[in-house]
Amino acid sequence: MKFLFKLLFTVSILYSAEAYSWGIIGHRTIAEIAENHISNKSKRKLKKIIGKQNLAYIANWPDFVKSDTLNTYKETEVWHYVNVKPNQNFTEFEKSLKELNTPNLYNQIIKQKEIIANKNSSKEEKIVALKFLVHLMGDLHQPMHVGRAEDLGGNLIQLTFNRDQTNLHSLWDTKLVDYQRYSYKEFAKVLDYKSKEEIQKIQSGTLENWLYDSYTKANKIYTQTKPNGVYSYDYNYKFSGLLEEQLLTGGLRLAKVLDEILQ
Repeated sequence: MKFLFKLLFTVSILYSAEAYSWGIIGHRTIAEIAENHISNKSKRKLKKIIGKQNLAYIANWPDFVKSDTLNTYKETEVWHYVNVKPNQNFTEFEKSLKELNTPNLYNQIIKQKEIIANKNSSKEEKIVALKFLVHLMGDLHQPMHVGRAEDLGGNLIQLTFNRDQTNLHSLWDTKLVDYQRYSYKEFAKVLDYKSKEEIQKIQSGTLENWLYDSYTKANKIYTQTKPNGVYSYDYNYKFSGLLEEQLLTGGLRLAKVLDEILQ
């Protein structure tokens, strides 16, 4: 009975972490920043796809549909992350990415971009692809979504944060974001202060570069977070800057991707 309770508890944590990557606030923050930076031309084209809805509204849809009892989007659950062996240099990492032959965060971002850019795609196909692209670009910048297969991107690493039992993945998905006490609009506003030159630097590089950036930050997080550790304001002090960097970077890079495919 005791074993069954522990098993159910672990599964419930895994499900919670898997269900809401970056949390509602994190994904909406990234989407809001992106919408503030896309061109007017892109805004007009977006309006033709999703009407008057803004990007923040659709940002969490790919997580919400995981609750669909008909399992319509069951196959998309593996799109939210990519696992690569730790401590690889960029050349090794890029090779590993391109050798993956099952659906994952990397190849599905590419696929959704292609669907949106394709003139032969139906409006419904573009709507769904846009929802996934906005969301997956957010997932890309949550470092634990470019984590390690052996611990399910930190899901199996138990710890305590602010007196709550949780795991490393869930800590970065929701608890650390919620700890900041911002609404998504407030978060987007306080983070969005970079100069034009700084923004261009953040937006430079390829999708592979961006994934490697999150990958190296995930390795740092793994190194500085002990299994069964007890953390509170000290962990926030250590990592809040990285958290903010990832949210802002995710929004700015999403804006660049949207501008590229909507021109």
